[in-house]
Amino acid sequence: MADSKPALPATASGPVDAGVGDTRRMRGSNHTGMRQFNERIVLQAIRHHGALPKADLARMTHLSTQAVSIIVGRLMDDRLLIKQDRLRGRIGQPSVPLSLNPDGAYSIGIQVGRRSLQLVVVDFCGQLVERVDMRYAYPDPDQVLPGIAKGLAELQQRRGASWSRVVGIGLSAPLFLHQWADLMGGQAAAALARWESVDLPAQVRALTDLPVEFAKDTTAACVAELLQGHGQSVSSYLYVFVGTFIGGALVLAGHIMGGERGNAGAIGSLPIRLEDGTNAPGESPPQLLQLASGWQLEQALIADGHDPFLLQQPAIMDPAYARYVQPWLAQSSRALAMTVTSSAALLDLDAVIMDGAMAAPLMEVLLNDTQAAMAHYAFDGMHRPRLLMGKVGSHARALGAALLPLHSQFFPDKDIFLKRDLV
Repeated sequence: MADSKPALPATASGPVDAGVGDTRRMRGSNHTGMRQFNERIVLQAIRHHGALPKADLARMTHLSTQAVSIIVGRLMDDRLLIKQDRLRGRIGQPSVPLSLNPDGAYSIGIQVGRRSLQLVVVDFCGQLVERVDMRYAYPDPDQVLPGIAKGLAELQQRRGASWSRVVGIGLSAPLFLHQWADLMGGQAAAALARWESVDLPAQVRALTDLPVEFAKDTTAACVAELLQGHGQSVSSYLYVFVGTFIGGALVLAGHIMGGERGNAGAIGSLPIRLEDGTNAPGESPPQLLQLASGWQLEQALIADGHDPFLLQQPAIMDPAYARYVQPWLAQSSRALAMTVTSSAALLDLDAVIMDGAMAAPLMEVLLNDTQAAMAHYAFDGMHRPRLLMGKVGSHARALGAALLPLHSQFFPDKDIFLKRDLV
């Protein structure tokens, strides 16, 4: 049976199914009226395999040589494909590989986080070419919304004439920002509470004529990992992103699982201790986000007058900060080990992929400590998933958001159009 193709989650502007699976198992259709889909199939084959001659494109897509020639001509006219140097040394006439043109199209990603705002521009190959950052103590809509407007204006100025080839905006943010008001407390509480009455996608659409698509922040980060990281080789995994608050997303059989409310994989809300009747009235067992979020480490640093953004710098691993880092690592790794074990029993995962907004050395130690803590759990009757470090890094949420418009507009989007091999 053919491999399942990864699909992107539903967004605020409708479902997105980007068809980013193995094009060796995909076929196009020579039926008239299929121009748009067949163009997407050709683009996807090149994206997956790299530069390809027309003959290889015809063989991989099962389109006729004539159909591929016509499609390639149109895509080159639209500046989406470019020719590479001729391949010599093969039997027959030298062939000319065709590759994606990085300047063929651009897309914008906007990530509204709890500590920072990030805007990026990616090219047609999905590579980051521009970035604008804004830091804050907490996300006040009265600062964030003007910050988005300013960031878009700055990116437009930087891109100049190429701005006309921007095809859309992907927007990511935590769901239910207002619900974290009590946890963050202080001045942050009032600002966060105001998000309850803010329709963020609508506010961004009012700033631009470009189409805007929305995804939960951890889902967007998972999109980046799916398309440009381990998702190319791992079929089913729990994705864990450690930021100010920890969160997750779920990929099963190559598809991101959004859930009825777009909140599947919300591991931050997972209880980490049994209710044993000893809690005070109204008190619940702690959730993962209360034990394994960057928030706890940030607060320990702030209490002693340190910059909380140290978490994003390799210097956080200096011995001077061990008194803050080591207790956090011990608590977080144990909580994550329990989460991984419980998730493996429920979902039959190939792997758990961890990434985060923290410094890479800190993330690496967290992953290793979690692996060690998993040794205390029995995996009888279930598969023990691999623990893998994400390949994208701290900008995964903004990058994943930026990839949404590219894939919804240029790559296969409907399973019904795919003819798959049965063996």
